[in-house]
Amino acid sequence: MTTKSVVVLDYGSGNLRSAQRALERVGAEVEVTADADAAARADGLVVPGVGAYEACMNGLRAIGGDKIIAERVAAGMPVLGVCVGMQILFARGVEFGVESQGCGQWPGSVVRLDAPVIPHMGWNVVDAAAGSALFRGLDPATRFYFVHSYAAQAWEGDPAALLTWATHNVPFLAAVEDGALAATQFHPEKSGDAGATLLANWVSDL
Repeated sequence: MTTKSVVVLDYGSGNLRSAQRALERVGAEVEVTADADAAARADGLVVPGVGAYEACMNGLRAIGGDKIIAERVAAGMPVLGVCVGMQILFARGVEFGVESQGCGQWPGSVVRLDAPVIPHMGWNVVDAAAGSALFRGLDPATRFYFVHSYAAQAWEGDPAALLTWATHNVPFLAAVEDGALAATQFHPEKSGDAGATLLANWVSDL
């Protein structure tokens, strides 16, 4: 089997090395870089992200990351967003009353979770979409590691997309699979064997 090449996009945000190690663990050849050509050529592109939505978008735009994502998606080349790397795929993020423009790959807004305890931090089950490729072979009781205060809580995109939900006082999108573009609100690289299985599923489909 040919080794798949994956670029973890370095735009100043995210657990770059832990993402790299997790992907290497499942057999991918991984490069952490901001280089647009490398990101365009790779079999898969991972867009990590931690922290504030607007800061992530500023960092992403600074390296032309929004264009890299758009061009890959238009060409049907796989992209995986993780945590805030998922959130910035939506059109807007609203934090502290300030609305920031996202990549706009998906319509809709990322907003604060209406929950008594914020952030939502720790292990949680998800309601995986029927026919999901990411969650292939995983038990419905499997838990994944979350740490976030904001999430997409509605889906306005393609009705054919596979949607995986989770709940922290309110339902929110835990993962989306929409053609070449996929994303998880949780951190697969921090989710132990469950996260490794999910990443292995993604890599095997590249």
